[in-house]
Amino acid sequence: MHCILIVDNDKRQRKQIHLALKQYYELFEAANRLETLQIVNENPIDLVLLDLGVPSKEKNAEEGMRLLREIKRLHSEILVMVISAHDDRKTCLEAIKHGAHDYFTKPLDLEEMKVVLKRALYTKSLEQETGRLQGELENRYTFANIVGNSKEMRKAFKLIMKAALSDCPVLLRGESGTGKELVARAIHHSSLRKEKPFVPVNCAALAEALLETELFGHEKGAFTGAATRKPGKFEIASGGTIFMDEIGDMSLPMQAMILRVVQEQSFERAGGIKPMRADFRLITATKKDLENLIAKGFFREDLYHRLNVVTISLPPLRQRKKDIPLLADHFLKRYNRLDDRKIKTISAEAMDLLMDCQWSGNVRELENVIERAVVLSNSHVILPDDIFLGSNEKTLDSKSISSARALSLVEGEKALIQRALESAHWNRTKAAKLLGIHRNTLRRKIRYLKVDQEQEK
Repeated sequence: MHCILIVDNDKRQRKQIHLALKQYYELFEAANRLETLQIVNENPIDLVLLDLGVPSKEKNAEEGMRLLREIKRLHSEILVMVISAHDDRKTCLEAIKHGAHDYFTKPLDLEEMKVVLKRALYTKSLEQETGRLQGELENRYTFANIVGNSKEMRKAFKLIMKAALSDCPVLLRGESGTGKELVARAIHHSSLRKEKPFVPVNCAALAEALLETELFGHEKGAFTGAATRKPGKFEIASGGTIFMDEIGDMSLPMQAMILRVVQEQSFERAGGIKPMRADFRLITATKKDLENLIAKGFFREDLYHRLNVVTISLPPLRQRKKDIPLLADHFLKRYNRLDDRKIKTISAEAMDLLMDCQWSGNVRELENVIERAVVLSNSHVILPDDIFLGSNEKTLDSKSISSARALSLVEGEKALIQRALESAHWNRTKAAKLLGIHRNTLRRKIRYLKVDQEQEK
């Protein structure tokens, strides 16, 4: 519940406002400057309703203005709504100049006040959530989230950090799941272009005709169905970074178009004649052997040399098994936080299973295994029964567990969740209470176990 402080030396008016708002907010009241500052310093106040006519020797709004400036100086995050005498628009505009969010004039329309306060606090909540998510995003794509202490990764780290300090093209090489996009984002977020867009493009995911318009955009009427002008990825990435994944899957004609953009630093939209400046940093990635593709005539050598200014090779997980405990602990902490779980550690036996796996899907596969284990675990420790490796399960006989047993546990939990949901008429909040777990945990279990209402018999 949001907290609002009502500041007014008129006790009667404070009471009117209090009665109008008490159903919706936690309310505090103050009659003067000292009471106001004490309350905002000791309580999580979200909004102050400040009558500019608080007691003053000047008998005008100057004391209220001073208090407004003091509140904003001490607690800039607090919204301040001022209340002024009838039709004193000049004073209200002066208050807004000094940090007030909005104003009300007397006589007060309390119904209007409810609507304005609700809208202002809702907007504030959205801004705080956006800021939180932006902070999480920035933290996720820092170098701190590229985990590893093996010799192979220390070598890659040095190149990654040097690349972030320059603006030259970077070519990332490695198998699927080794973290190429994570590295590309970390480079971008640590560069001088970090305030501008990071635009990813998967070159293997789109047909060539679609890829061309996706990259370059098109003018209105450029082709049938082009009802409006559409900017392309190069244009959207202006001032920032464009990340082209699976560059080795691009056709030769498209490679020629990319080479021209890189060489001439300009491009045209499809159907357009006006050249547009290409101001972006280019990072590309591939899991393919580009040298072999060049020898076979499937990749342009001139484009290869343009892209291959700084090459960073990311080793597969099976070649840096020393990093598995670090990565597993990193993912455990992440999904503990996301799922509101309190799993303390991974047991030695479960870690042995992780160390013995071949990890054909690399770090991405390990992350998925840990996420699933966090969701399915019923204790404070990840046990071997919580580790499901699927077709990649390959362990020493002395350390192996029965995959059939693991499967039966998964099926048993799925059936239990199914019954709880049916009992709660598919209300997830009620089902979570029946199961004794957090609603977010239930949501993730439903997704992982593929529990579907259509399965109800």
